Amino acid sequence: MSRPPLIEARGLHKHFARPRRFLAKAAPALRAVDGIDLQIASGETLGLVGESGCGKSTTGRLLLRLIEPSGGNILHHGEDITHLGADAMRSKRRAMQIVFQDPYGSLNPRMRVGDIITEPLIIHGVGDTRSRVKRVQQLLDLVSLPSAALQRYPHEFSGGQRQRIGIARALALEPEFIVADEAVSALDVSVQAQVINLLRTLQRDLKLTYLFISHNLAVVRNISDRVAVMYLGRIVEVAPAATLFARPQHPYTQSLLAALPADHPAQRRVHAVLRGDMPNPDTIGIGCRFASRCPYVQPRCQSEDPVLTTTEDAHQVACLRVADGSLTP
Repeated sequence: MSRPPLIEARGLHKHFARPRRFLAKAAPALRAVDGIDLQIASGETLGLVGESGCGKSTTGRLLLRLIEPSGGNILHHGEDITHLGADAMRSKRRAMQIVFQDPYGSLNPRMRVGDIITEPLIIHGVGDTRSRVKRVQQLLDLVSLPSAALQRYPHEFSGGQRQRIGIARALALEPEFIVADEAVSALDVSVQAQVINLLRTLQRDLKLTYLFISHNLAVVRNISDRVAVMYLGRIVEVAPAATLFARPQHPYTQSLLAALPADHPAQRRVHAVLRGDMPNPDTIGIGCRFASRCPYVQPRCQSEDPVLTTTEDAHQVACLRVADGSLTP
């Protein structure tokens, strides 16, 4: 990554305490995010992929400090914002926003669209009534919604239109960084394409930086500059999108990509089928946490914990086979 990072995570952790049952031993904390390093350059789209429950959404919320980390650091333009107080963090929040997965549940059904988009401006004391109305009209134009939408309620719109309203709300404070948390997964395929094209246009025109969280590899391939693959709270591979899809190096990434439909009916894929389900996070011990499902597992994988190692062309992979050169793309 040649550009300086806009957002950076260093050794980031988030462990959730479990409720304790009566007369039972305290349950181990859920290690949702377990020591990740991640950099997002200004102006790029970093795709974050992985199975449900691997920690993708938690990572996005940690970077925005919507939830507090258990350890590690979050940097914005090189400034450590991990422990900023509420007042100092308030000004930072104008630069960092989120588009949520559910376009039905993320909008207040009792508020008109104009009030929903105006609310961030009021909270942060931006402008007066007249300038706010003008700003909201500009935002509706940006997301291709008519000005008549101002007086309507969320239930009067389709899912794709509601997501456009959510995007307009996220843009209200002119942020530079947006977390798109499964922002198109609840939409029909044709509507997904429209929203993705909108996000691309907005990124180009407004110089935005995205963390695009998704489990849909085809969508991630289409929109991302780089892709980070997450497994059980850890980043296991990071690479430019074209490189990762052409030459995946981690066995988990290879298995994910092998499950994608072929581009052409005559094209043959080498299938690397995953064995079993994702392990219970409570049972994570020493060693590689992918070892129980890996087709290339070795004895040392049970005792050595791999770290991200750069191989070539800004390609990073957390696999012990990097050291001995036995990776098979």
